[in-house]
Amino acid sequence: MCGRYTITISFEELLAYYSADDAAGSPYGPRYNIAPGQLVPAIVSDGSRNRLGLLKWGLVPPWAEDPKVGGKMLNARVETVAERPAFREALRRRRCLIPADGYYEWRQTAGGKRPMRIRRKDGALFSMAAIYESWTAPDGSRLRTCAILTAPAKGHLADIHDRVPVILNRRSEAAWLDRRIQRPDEVLQLAIPLDPAELVVDPANRRVGNVTNDDPGCLVPDEEQGELF
Repeated sequence: MCGRYTITISFEELLAYYSADDAAGSPYGPRYNIAPGQLVPAIVSDGSRNRLGLLKWGLVPPWAEDPKVGGKMLNARVETVAERPAFREALRRRRCLIPADGYYEWRQTAGGKRPMRIRRKDGALFSMAAIYESWTAPDGSRLRTCAILTAPAKGHLADIHDRVPVILNRRSEAAWLDRRIQRPDEVLQLAIPLDPAELVVDPANRRVGNVTNDDPGCLVPDEEQGELF
C-alpha cells in the first residue's frame, strides 16, 4: 500500500520536471510526512498542457452519499481498479500523477515496527500513478479527491510490505495523463511499477508515526534505529 510519502524538492523544480503551469496558485512547500486525508500536489493534463493542483487524498466517487467514504479509498489495486465501480471510470478518463521523492513503509524488527523510507537510488523525483474524481456536496461545493494505484511488491521491497505504489517509468508519465488513451487494457499496460532494483530503503525516524510531524527530522533515523541498521 501507500500511506505516507515525501516531496522535498523546490516549487520551481516541481514545475520544471512536469513542464507544468500553476494556474490555480496552489500553495506548495517541502513535505516530509504527507498523510491520507490531506491535500496533496497532483499533476493533471487538459490535453494541451500539464497543470499543478491540489487533490484530497482519499477518492470519493461522484455517486457517494457521504464523503467520508474517501477514508477507505486511499489506494486502488491494479488487479481490480478497472472493475470496481468506484474506480473504473476514473481509470479511463481521470488519471493524474502524484509527485514524490520517497514513501514510507513500516518494517517489522525485533524491536517492533520501524518506519523505512523507500526512494530512488539517485534521490530523484518520481511519479506515482493515480486517479481522481470530483464530488458535489448538497450545497453545490466540489471536493476533488484522488487514490494512488498499488501493485504486488517484488524483490527486496516484498520483505517490507506486500504492496507498493505504482511508480511510473519516466517515459510512461505523459501517456498516463493522455486522455485519448481510455481502453482499460491499454491504460493498465502503463501501470508497471518501477524496477525495485532502482529503489533503496533507508531507516526513517519514528516521529513519522505522528502525522503532525512534518519536518526534515522525519528523515533522520533516531538513535535506536541507527544502531539496528
